[in-house]
Order: sequence, then C-alpha cells, then structure tokens
Amino acid sequence: MGTIVIDPVTRIEGHLKVEAVVEGGVVKEARSAGMLFRGFEIILKGRDPRDAQHLTQRVCGVCPTAHALAAALALDTAFGIDDRIPDNGRILRNLIHGSNYLQSHILHFYHLAALDFVDVTDAGKYQGNDPGLQSVKKFIQRAGDRQDPGALGPFAPRYEGDYRLPAAVNQAAVAHYLQALDMRRTAHEMASIFAGKQPHAVAVVPGGVTMLPTPDNITAFYWRLNQLRDFIDNVYIPDVVAVAEAYGDYFGIGVGPGNFLSYGVFDLDGKEKDQTRRKRLHAQGTVSASDLKHRPLDPGKITEEVAASWYSSKSGLHPSEGETVPDSKKDGAYSWLKSPRYEDSVYEVGPLARMLVSYVAGNPQVKKLIDDTLSHFKAQPSALVSVLGRHAARALETKLVADAMAEWVLQLKPGEPISVNYTMPDEGQGVGLWEASRGALGHWLRISGGKIANYQLVVPTTWNASPRDSKEQPGPIEQAIVGTKVKDESNPVEIVRIVRSFDPCIACAVHLVTPQGRDLAQFQML
Repeated sequence: MGTIVIDPVTRIEGHLKVEAVVEGGVVKEARSAGMLFRGFEIILKGRDPRDAQHLTQRVCGVCPTAHALAAALALDTAFGIDDRIPDNGRILRNLIHGSNYLQSHILHFYHLAALDFVDVTDAGKYQGNDPGLQSVKKFIQRAGDRQDPGALGPFAPRYEGDYRLPAAVNQAAVAHYLQALDMRRTAHEMASIFAGKQPHAVAVVPGGVTMLPTPDNITAFYWRLNQLRDFIDNVYIPDVVAVAEAYGDYFGIGVGPGNFLSYGVFDLDGKEKDQTRRKRLHAQGTVSASDLKHRPLDPGKITEEVAASWYSSKSGLHPSEGETVPDSKKDGAYSWLKSPRYEDSVYEVGPLARMLVSYVAGNPQVKKLIDDTLSHFKAQPSALVSVLGRHAARALETKLVADAMAEWVLQLKPGEPISVNYTMPDEGQGVGLWEASRGALGHWLRISGGKIANYQLVVPTTWNASPRDSKEQPGPIEQAIVGTKVKDESNPVEIVRIVRSFDPCIACAVHLVTPQGRDLAQFQML
C-alpha cells in the first residue's frame, strides 16, 4: 500500500492538493484539498450592496461574469425588481455571460485538459509549412538544446500520458491548440462589446445592464460569434470525438457520486420571480444516474458542512445563514473548501450535470445533441458519467450556448430599455442562483442598515472538490478517484485526467489567495 501525493495539481486554476491511497494498483481512498484561505465574504461585509457585482467578480479571472450575474440576481431579489428586468437587459446579460462560457470551455479542453491526451512534443518532427506548428517545433527544439524539461513551459505535463492519437490527428490537435488561443480572444472581444471590458464586466448592474445595443455593436458581436460557431462545429467537437475514440476506456473511469444538480442558466423570460421556476436554456433540478429521473430543485435543501474544513463555523447551515470563521489549526481538517450538500447527499455540478438535467427534463436540443453522440459511440447515457462524458458534455454545451446566442443577439431592440430604476432598501435579503461554466453558483445576501450584513458564496468547485462531511461522505472528485487503476504510481496520469475532467477552479472555491497559517488579523485589515 502506498500514498500518491499530487501537490499541486497543475493546469487548473488555483492550488489543489490530491492524495490517493493505492493498494494493489487500485485507489482505495482519496482526498482533495484546497490549500488557500477563503475570505471574500469577510471583505464584503459592511459595504454598499451595489459593490457586490463588482467585488465578487474578483473571485476569479476565468469566470468573473458568472459572479457578476449571480450577484446582480441576488440584488435584483433584495431590491424587489427581479421580475421587472427589461428584455434587452436580460438578453444582454445572457450574451455577456455566454461569451465567457465559450472562452472558458475552449480554454479547458485545449489549454488545460487536452495535454493529457495530446503529445505536443511530437510537433518537433513536423515537416510542413504551417507557421504555427513551425513555431511550436522551434520552441521544442530550443528546450531540447537546453536539455531542460522545464523549458517546455506550458507544454510539459507533470505526468506523461499514454498517447494514442494517430500522428496526423495529434499534429492537427497541436495546431488547434494554437487556434484556440485566437478563438478565446474572439470570445473576450465579444463580451467586451456589451460588458465594457473583460475580464470583470462593468456593464452588469442591478436591474439590468448599462450598455445600449446598437446596429453596429450587434453586427460586431454576431460576426465574431459566427467565427466561434464555425470553430466549435468543425474543430472543437471533432477533436473531442477523436480523443474519445482513442481513449474509449475513459468512458468507464472517474464516475463520481452519480448525483447531479443544476440551478439552470440563461433566462429566457424575465417575469418570473422564483429562480427555480424560470424558463431557462438549461433546466433547474437534480437527477441521479441510477434512474435518470428529473426532480425539481429545492434550494432550501442546500447546506454547507465544515467537518473536514479549516473553519470553526457551525456545520450544516443553509448558505443564507452561512458563516466564514477560519481556523487553520482545526483538528481533523484538511481543506479550506467547505462541503456543500443537497439533501445531506453528495452532488456533482458542472456541464455534465446541466446537460443531464436538461436531457431528462426533455430539452429537445439537448436530447438531440446527446442522443446523436451516444449513437455515434453505440453507448448508453450511463457512459456520460465519466471522464470522457464530462469532456463531451462540455463540448456539446458549447455548441448549445453558441447557437442560442445567435438567436438572442438578433432579438435585441435598439432604443428600448436596458435596465429598470429602483430604490435600494435599508433592509433586505436576496439570492442569485446561476451557473458558472464549471457548475452551480449561488450568492446569498442580507442587507441591514443599507449595508451588506452577510454574504455567502457557494461556487462550483466547492461542490466538486469538497472534502468529507460529518457523515464521512467523500466529495465528488474524491469519489471519482476511488476505484481507479493506476498503472504507475510514480506517473499517476489516470488521477490527473479525472481531476481535470471536472475543470477545478480552486481560486474560485476558496475565494482568496491567502496562504494557510497567515496572520488572519492582517488579512481582516484589507
């Protein structure tokens, strides 16, 4: 019996530590730990509530728009205007957020996860005239001349994969790695057209947005969007299919808890106050892989456990009553992440959860995308609950969102309202239930005396990378790792492939980069 320690897991956002106890080549126990302090909730206390949508975006530079929208929804609720958002405001919010979705999903596959399956160093043998591949070839040769593996920089995986892609497909994937950088820039440009800038949109405010749609900016957005749609249809999805065909065994690896939760995302109608009943592109609800039945979402069943977390806060509180009381010396704790639970059970969130919930809820576009993919691989829906299932779900969702955005942008009406006036109350409560690209995102807010009295964020990776709870239930990533066969304990590529399939963002999950053990009095002075 041995213990594998991966600290940090590379090619993710933030600092994640994973430990796996291996016996007979199989993982028997796993722990995932966020190693940075969580503290944004403390910063928000005592501030003007209208600061929330700006400050919470600084939680993460990869998915800031999700926090802007979740905070805006919470403020809409607290201000009593959540059913009065003009159609232009609702659509522009969706377009800003959708742009970030596209770049984030492309980022995850090509620049974070694909290097587990694509051998970039093979481009050193390239003999063609493609300038991008020639640049990669020269980069690899310079690194080889220095005889320094670290000189390969972003192309050097911590662990080497069992590369299986045919040479021509592998070479094309390297070229697409470079093309994806341009596509991400295009997505950022799209978001900036209506958000003011990226990252950290300034146009999202309580009541709607501040950017007026015009024929010129609608055209500029639509033109860029069609470039991205072409890339998604003809490059991204085929690349994911190629990886899946070469690594078919990963349809059975990294299963996880088998329970999935989605808050739904992208409002299609702004007149319903209850966010769990709004018509959204993605449905709200939960589903279990054991029966694939849709169940309505009840946010009152969400709690946060801290049994194995470095907090002395009360455990099992609903986020609306949540506390953030750090305790870096707590016995038995091993992570700065809390442990969100739904009905006291472990739930996975993210693109796979959204696609499965929408699939069983009967969304026709989602059903066609998933059924066509399953038919191609002659697989059952259960195959989606896996490493490759998460990659496939993310790629298919990218197409779903991009195609929907092409319809939404043409629904904008220049000259019509983009926001609603409001009077900020001295007292109030609000909740914003939304979806970041990585999964379910909730903001809970209480206002007292015209200031923020309490603010709690429950973010996607807090769900997925959570530690054990008071019932000793491991979190989703921990469960997904258990049972994995590891061929070489000194090169546990199987484990990092599982972890990266969740697209973890520890910076988002812990909210602030304050090292464990730092003098908290200094931090609280910020």
